[in-house]
Amino acid sequence: MTQTRQYTNPGITAQLSALATMKMDDLWALWDTHFRKRPGTWSRDYVINMVAYKIQELAYGGIDPDLKRRLVRLGEKHSNMRNANNAELLLLPGTALVRHYGEHEHRVVVQPDGQYEYQGQIFKSLSVIARHITGSHRSGPVFFGLRKDAPKSQKVVR
Repeated sequence: MTQTRQYTNPGITAQLSALATMKMDDLWALWDTHFRKRPGTWSRDYVINMVAYKIQELAYGGIDPDLKRRLVRLGEKHSNMRNANNAELLLLPGTALVRHYGEHEHRVVVQPDGQYEYQGQIFKSLSVIARHITGSHRSGPVFFGLRKDAPKSQKVVR
């Protein structure tokens, strides 16, 4: 006969249930007891989910580090986004990319459909716009400062 572990604890269940009705100040106090620094997002749902995970992790044990590494590798291997540029994925519609090149300031605005508007025209990629501006092939994300190896004369305006 096999033994099964019970993964429910009335005290933990009560703590998790209480999170949904807590004031944000109380959620932040809980966050601060479990994490070293606050997240970049102030989303209530995100804070609740992360605190709930931490409570469960402390009560029932976390993911084995080797398993976690294997899961990350599997995710990277099977992801459809492995060729996507992470910086471009984070640009919200309305974000303006500003680049000084030559004697001009070039401004590109991210559109809701993920395309880019430059000088009244719509473009599918930043690289096409960079080529239009410079006359030679350039990486658009690098040209507009979305990667670490970008030139210093550009900025992102949100």
